[in-house]
Amino acid sequence: MENWLSKRARLTPNRCALKSGAKQLTFFQLQAQVLQQAGRIASLQPRKRVAILTDNTMTGYLTILAVQQLGLEPVLLNWRLATNELNQQLNDAAVDLCLAADRLAQPLAARVISFSQLSQQTPVASTPVAEFPPNGIASIMYTSGTSGRAKGVLQTYRNHFFSAMGSVLNLGLTETDSWLCCVPLFHISGLSIMMRSLIYGMTVVLVDHFDATTINQLLCTQPITTISVVPYMLKKLLAQLPTDKHYNAAFRCMLLGGGAIDRETLTHCQQRQIPVIQSYGMTETASQIVALNFASAEQKIGSAGQPLFPVQIKITPENATNGHILIKTPTLAAGYLNQMAAFKQHFQHGWFDTGDIGYLDAEGFLFVTGRSGDMINSGGENMFPAEIETVYQQHPAVQQIVVAGQSDPTWGSVPVAYLQLNQPISAAELQQYGRQHLAHYKVPHAFYQVESFPRTGNGKVKRRALTPASGRPLQ
Repeated sequence: MENWLSKRARLTPNRCALKSGAKQLTFFQLQAQVLQQAGRIASLQPRKRVAILTDNTMTGYLTILAVQQLGLEPVLLNWRLATNELNQQLNDAAVDLCLAADRLAQPLAARVISFSQLSQQTPVASTPVAEFPPNGIASIMYTSGTSGRAKGVLQTYRNHFFSAMGSVLNLGLTETDSWLCCVPLFHISGLSIMMRSLIYGMTVVLVDHFDATTINQLLCTQPITTISVVPYMLKKLLAQLPTDKHYNAAFRCMLLGGGAIDRETLTHCQQRQIPVIQSYGMTETASQIVALNFASAEQKIGSAGQPLFPVQIKITPENATNGHILIKTPTLAAGYLNQMAAFKQHFQHGWFDTGDIGYLDAEGFLFVTGRSGDMINSGGENMFPAEIETVYQQHPAVQQIVVAGQSDPTWGSVPVAYLQLNQPISAAELQQYGRQHLAHYKVPHAFYQVESFPRTGNGKVKRRALTPASGRPLQ
């Protein structure tokens, strides 16, 4: 495939590509600034992979694209992670250069160059790659692992292209489309918007963080057509949208990921004339692979929708109400970095086992009923209990710990911990320990001391049987 940025700058040079605050760039200007940034990066003589630690800023956006223009592989780091978690990923990816937003720059297991330092580099002559090889690695994102070890998902240009095709065949496209991006660029939800912008010729309105008042104002006053949200974001927007305000006339939909919509929220959206497209996807599938249109939402409450055009889905065993969700799709990642054996273990006769549990109804609508790995989704952030347990098991006061998800009205779900202790310790001390070693959203919201853990006949802990009533809350 011809270099997407080069082609888009030639096809629609004067169309707006990116807005961030008061700044905006056409595709021609975007290409010029990206290539200048690529020259600065080239002057640092990077190796095969370059890590990027950025928030949602124009400089971060340009930097991700610049690394791709050099034919290198961007490793997108989650700035919410603890230092030791970042270092594990840098070491796993064999990265020697990390480009970081000024406020995020810190000593890491790689050479860290802040964006300010990068801006002082004299660009060297560098020719952008002429083509994006379909199987070339366009991005690497780390996703939580059931074993406690994060997996580097290898997303190809082919993955991103077919993801964009599946989305556009579902949502449609106009020349004036504008997608508001307030989800993180280091998540597939954010990066996919960037990739679609180049493929579609679509404007991206980049917002540095989610603030419901600010987002509502933009949706009411600017010609934005689409926004990606997770359930807690949608609920915040609805709660804070004044009753006398409506989104702009061009607005077409909210793309909802990270969980199904409840009937109360759906009714509220209908009353406010806000179309919502529910979706299901994962880092391994380069964003959504299933979507539920607004017209079907009321009849199919709780459903993630139907497979997008390039996607096949089946449940094993067939017709099970709680079977494994298996997929075939050209958006499926090339594998896990340095863990290809773990990736191959997901396959059953050519089908990829997502690790999720669910069923298809008679009309082919997918209902996701659970996670086979007990993954916790908190405000759009995925985590597995094992990675939290691994950290806390190192604390001398902890004899054994089991982490489980607990429903939360704001975040959807939050982690809570059940422990057997070697010595007395307070919840505050445990939370402080967690903040030193884990991303803040992975730190358990509550700790309960238990006498024993419920177990299956073969001795495995029955995680889902644990509730706050199972133990005594630590103070």
